[in-house]
Amino acid sequence: MTRERLYLYDTTLRDGAQTHGVDFSLEDKGLIAQQLDVLGIDYIEAGYPGANPTDTKLFATKQKLGLAKLTAFGMTKRPGRSLANDPGFQAVLAAKAPAICLVAKTWDFHVDVALGITPEENLQGIKESVAAVVASGREALLDCEHFFDGYKANPDYALACAKAAYEAGARWVVLCDTNGGTLPEEIETIVAEVVKHIPGDHIGIHVHNDTDNGVANSLAAVRAGARQIQGTLNGLGERCGNANLTSIIPTLLLKADYADRFETGVTPEKLTTLTHASRILDELLNRAPNRHAPYVGEAAFAHKGGIHVSAVQKDPRTYEHVPPDAVGNRRKLLVSDQAGRSNILAELDRIGIAIPKDDPRVARLLDEVKEREAKGYAYEAADASFELLARRTLGNVPQFFEVDSFRVMVERRHNAVGDLVTVSEATVKVRIDGETMLSVGEGNGPVNALDTALRKDLGRYQSYISDLELVDYKVRILTGGTDAVTRVLIESRDGEGNRWFTVGVSPNIVDASFEALLDSINYKLIRDGAALPA
Repeated sequence: MTRERLYLYDTTLRDGAQTHGVDFSLEDKGLIAQQLDVLGIDYIEAGYPGANPTDTKLFATKQKLGLAKLTAFGMTKRPGRSLANDPGFQAVLAAKAPAICLVAKTWDFHVDVALGITPEENLQGIKESVAAVVASGREALLDCEHFFDGYKANPDYALACAKAAYEAGARWVVLCDTNGGTLPEEIETIVAEVVKHIPGDHIGIHVHNDTDNGVANSLAAVRAGARQIQGTLNGLGERCGNANLTSIIPTLLLKADYADRFETGVTPEKLTTLTHASRILDELLNRAPNRHAPYVGEAAFAHKGGIHVSAVQKDPRTYEHVPPDAVGNRRKLLVSDQAGRSNILAELDRIGIAIPKDDPRVARLLDEVKEREAKGYAYEAADASFELLARRTLGNVPQFFEVDSFRVMVERRHNAVGDLVTVSEATVKVRIDGETMLSVGEGNGPVNALDTALRKDLGRYQSYISDLELVDYKVRILTGGTDAVTRVLIESRDGEGNRWFTVGVSPNIVDASFEALLDSINYKLIRDGAALPA
């Protein structure tokens, strides 16, 4: 049976840029567009030419992409102006892009309140604007803003706006749930009515995630007849975000109800790049990836209970709905106080430590994990620290360096201009190759100062840690009182974007932090193959 074609439209670089705290550079946009192209996205909406210098520059030259169509975003012509006398519209029309997506009001409430024009004037503006894009030789799309709210308030007018765009030559008429409050059953009913008037292979869906139904709403629209899905990578977008393509795409390819009926530009081979694309975006935004994101999250295929792990090792289908490698992810068998021998053996196998199942050291390591977690350690969240613990228990951790002592001072004083400042200074005494080295570092806090001092000079190992960066630092108080036991979790990153977590526990927060810092450095030295002196 021939499958129907579904088209994927990514607006990460435009609608996603409205996310609080997100700001893409020109270089960022180019890199993300290339990654989306590799993934197999059909349309990449890269920005709004004329609205800001970055987007204007981006669309000033033709971008080199494979199959994806770079798409410029803009508004229909301003009320009371001709097409030729609207600088904003002309800037969009001048964009070097094979497709242009315009946005127009389709809720009569907004036409009256926001635009202050008659419904007829709005319809005329839609027709003229779409026709101008078609006449320029580009593919025209119209985002019907507030379509679902508009349809519920005045179905005849909302539908008239959509039909005006289609009759003027729009390739896609995109129905938008702009406020994100429409539910899946409403979406499915309304889209089914619209496709009675406009062919479904010209209908798109663009929803926001304000009820946490963005993915469900997009799939509901497909079931009702829409054949283009708009969304963003990792669900970026204003307020609660847009429909998350990172969840929608694998659902379309891996769930039979959709995979048997539809095909997209994302092939099974390209789907294996999805996790990488998701994490590249987070890396560029300097954000920690959502560990619990469906399909691509670090915990999406993580198993903690010993019974679960044993079952997954026999047949992954016992506790996994799709194979992790299908989306470029991997299975993670967590080590914790709930773990059994299966967890320990599986994690040892993953990190490349071969050991017989009946080796008594396995039971010793399991006991050590449970004893240390009872004291406050959390190895399920600190895989690098677990690897070091395992190697130490098995007797194969190199002694790259030794820390003889460290000291941290925090001073609050007035500086030379009379401002009250707090200064932290740390001194670390390290022994490397029989030589004692003393390093001093300053920082905006005691942990930062310690980190600076420790990594200031590690002799022969300095080149291995030159790209090491501490990117996240979390503190949890485990017991009450001023003498509370503290757990510190540190996330580190290297120049290639690899991340790992280490943990330290102590009644002294600085001591706990230092333990986690030491683990981070030792882990990187082992992972990168640092050699001991001959």
